[in-house]
Formats: sequence, structure tokens, C-alpha cells
Amino acid sequence: MTTPAPARTEVAAEPAPRTGPALSVLMVAAFVGILNETVMGLALPQLMADLNVSAANGQWLTTGYMLTMAVVIPASGFLLQRFHARSVFLAATGLFTLGTLLAALAPGFALLLVGRVVQALGAAVLMPLLLNTVMHVVPAHQRGRVMARLAIVLAVAPVVGPVSAGLLLSALGWRWIFIVMLPIALICVALGTIWVRDLNTPRRVHLDLLSVVLSALAFGGLIFGLALIGESASGHAPVPVSIPLVIGLLALAAFAWRQILLARTDRALLDLRIFTYAPFTISVLATLAAFSIMFGVLIMLPLYLQQVTGLTPFTTGLLMIPGGAIQVLAAPFIGRLYDRHGPRPLVIPGGVLLSAALWSMSTLNADSAPATAIAMYVLMSLALSLLISPLFTTALSSVRPQLYSHASAAASTIQQLGGAAGTALFITMLTIGSSAHTADATASTVQNTVEGTQAAFAVGGIAALVVLAFTLFVRRPNTAPSETVAAH
Repeated sequence: MTTPAPARTEVAAEPAPRTGPALSVLMVAAFVGILNETVMGLALPQLMADLNVSAANGQWLTTGYMLTMAVVIPASGFLLQRFHARSVFLAATGLFTLGTLLAALAPGFALLLVGRVVQALGAAVLMPLLLNTVMHVVPAHQRGRVMARLAIVLAVAPVVGPVSAGLLLSALGWRWIFIVMLPIALICVALGTIWVRDLNTPRRVHLDLLSVVLSALAFGGLIFGLALIGESASGHAPVPVSIPLVIGLLALAAFAWRQILLARTDRALLDLRIFTYAPFTISVLATLAAFSIMFGVLIMLPLYLQQVTGLTPFTTGLLMIPGGAIQVLAAPFIGRLYDRHGPRPLVIPGGVLLSAALWSMSTLNADSAPATAIAMYVLMSLALSLLISPLFTTALSSVRPQLYSHASAAASTIQQLGGAAGTALFITMLTIGSSAHTADATASTVQNTVEGTQAAFAVGGIAALVVLAFTLFVRRPNTAPSETVAAH
């Protein structure tokens, strides 16, 4: 693997005027899009009773959203090259707003599911657009600070989703999840119309339809297969988990081969030459493992707190807030440290703290106080703060400016795959760990859950060691401040 020097381009020394408001609108829109991935979990029981649907069908409100995101995100690189950033943003937020309206007014399950899919069609483009915009308008020596703010979007939205959903469900009902979201989406559209400028110069690029089909089969199959793993471990999967996974892997191999061929004539849907940049590849692999841990813990820790310590879902959600708060407070300092010293003084301690947090979680038992579990979670959140924004900044700053759109699409795809893989891995280990003790007639449900969560957190500890190993090879990207692409 080589580390080519990024191509130099004529650039502006500072971001274009009004870039700050534009980035803020993009961040809010991306935050709401990611938050939507986690809001439906708590709403399912109430929604199933209201619309008279089964759990298997109701689960598609979450699975369908994830699948749509997985299919659209890899193609976002094409959209970001072909169209103005402003046009892409307005189309994406417009679709998200339309989907939210459909979901809020849905008289039955079918239209609600359509609304969720339309929401995801818009939300899928927002994070790649945000990443691509940061890389084009923010000078290299300031990216750490901006990317630290972006990391808040990535890390805090999945925590806020269940908490806000719990509040609305207890007070008003499931439709209010979408009703409250609607004015926020409309405000993003309105402010985006004013502040989001045409920050890029579109160029006519070829859309290879076969690549689109292969991408949909590859990433859709992998995400669906990973989502089924937990159900398969408990014997409730609707189809054998091997079918979507095998289809996804075969399609991924075919997709990769076709992208390599198309890249020779600059026609790739997702230009895989980004992976020839060693800092990019190392950073995104570390990010993949980190996101797997984060989403796995966000599933497993609430389960432990409710089933073992006896907390209510609402109290559990409130106790998860300090983890998000520590990331918000740490972000400005981490951004400044990155800009001054590069990634290594941040990501290596982050890997150490992450390992310590996960291995500590693997010791939680029926006698552990909730405060102990939350303290470990806050430590993990601090570790993720030290990892996520420096890794994202290093990865995207390592490639040539002409490849920013492809790198942004790949990084967002990695985030989705990491979340799905982490959820599947932790749920599978929970099921296996619990099943190993179910045969003991004297074992209580609480003890079974303890054994399962300990097994899941131990696997998370191994994944954290993998993150730590990758961080040892992370280096400051070879990008000078003058190489930031000028904003238009």
C-alpha cells in the first residue's frame, strides 16, 4: 500500500464568507438524519398496538431505514460530483421533510413504512455532503476543530434518539416523534436555501447503472444479513442469515472489480483508489471497529440497566445523557489539539481508554450499581471523542481533493456497516452467553442476562484492542494548509 502525496490545487487561505452558518445547517440536518435511525426502537410496542401490526413487520420501520441508507450512501459520491452542493442539500432535506410528513399523517403501516424509506433517501446523502463540504471549504489547519463538532453529530445523535422518543411516547404518542421533527426539517430547508451556497463546481460524470445495482445488492445484502444475525441466534430469523450475507459478499466482490475497471477512465461510482492511501485505509478500519463498539454498547448497556438493575426505559435514557455530554464538552479541546499536534497524541490514548472501558464493562454483574456502569460508559464516550473526529479528519485529509466526494461516501458507508456489525455482534454474544446458562434450572433470567452481557462486552474489549492496534499506525496526513480547495 502506498501513500501518494495529495495533488496541490490553488486555494483560499480561509473558508468563504458565510461558510460557518452553512456548516451549522448541514450539521443540524445530518444530526436529525442519524437520530432517526434510533428513534423507532422504543416506539415499536405502542405503534404495533395502534396500527395492529406484528413485531416482525414493525421491525421493518428500522430495518427499512437502515437498508435504504446503505443502498444510497455509496452512490452519494456521484451526486456530490454531478450537482451543486446547494441542489443536493435542498433535494435531500426536501425528501426527508416529505417522508416525515407522510409518517406523521400515515393512517396505516404501509404508508408509515413508505414515509420512513423516503426519509432515509434524503438522510443518506446528508452526512457525505457534510463531510465533503468540510473538506472543500475548511483549511487543513482548522479541520480538526470543525471535524470535532461533526463528531458530536455522529456520536450524540444515536443517544439522543431513544431519550427524546421516550419523552414523546410517554407524554403524547408515537406520531409526535414525526410531528416534532417536521418543523426542524422545514427550518433546515429554509435556512439551507439562504446559507448553503454552490460550494463546488459540478462536472459531468458517468453513472454506471450496473455499479448502482451491484452496490445496492452488496451493501443492502450485508446490512440486512447483519441485522438478521441477532434474530438467527435466537431462532427467529425470517430467512437463513447466510443468504443475504453471501449475496452481499458476492455482489461486493463484483462491485469492487467493476469500480477498479471503471476508475481507469474516471467513471467509477465509488473510486476505490482512495484505499491506496495508507492513512485513509488505516483510519477507516479503526473507525469501523470503533463504531461497531459504540453501537453495540448503545444496544447492550440499556438492556443490562433495565433487565439486571431494574431501571425503567426512561430512567435508562436519562442516565445515558452524560456520555453524550462528555463528548460535547470535549470536542472543542480535541479539535484544537488535533490542529496543533496531529492525531497520534489523541488516538493512542483513546484506544487505551476504550480498551479499559470495555474490559471493565465485561465485569459488570447483578450486584453492580447503575452508577458504576454509567461511569464506565462515560469513560468509553471520552475514548470515542479522542478517536472519532481525529480518525475521520486524518482519513479524509489523506486523499487528493478530487477524491473527497468518494472518500466521504466511503467513510459514511463504513459508519453504517460498523453500526450494523456491532449491533449484530453484541446481540449474538448476548444470545450465546445467555443460552449457555439457560440449561441450568436454577439460573435466573437476570443471571442469564448478566452472563450474556459479560460475553458481549468481552468481545467489545477484543474489538477495542483492534482499534488500539490500528491507532499505533496512524500518522498525520501529508496535507498542507494551502491545499484546501477554494470555496465558491
